[in-house]
Amino acid sequence: MNDNANLNLAKRQVAAIKGFYIHLAVFVLVMGILLAIDATTGPGWWVQWPLLGWGAGLLAHAFVVFGQSPSMVANWEARKVEAVKRRLDERASASLKRPAE
Repeated sequence: MNDNANLNLAKRQVAAIKGFYIHLAVFVLVMGILLAIDATTGPGWWVQWPLLGWGAGLLAHAFVVFGQSPSMVANWEARKVEAVKRRLDERASASLKRPAE
């Protein structure tokens, strides 16, 4: 990998980490508000359901950002870019080979 590719990969990873922290901050803020609403309104607790659902999504986001998944995603992305580039190159070379009408 050259320096430019490493720089681009580093920028994408930092952006993914930043996105996770924004997600976490919004989660904590909204869950705090929902907990306060739940505590001050009628009997029965319902706040655990959004906490569990959104919490599962937050855990999945954390796994993607900090777990093994980023390399898998980066590898998939690199393979996909190569496949699309190859297809575009083939299309361009095929159009050059066609006789002019």
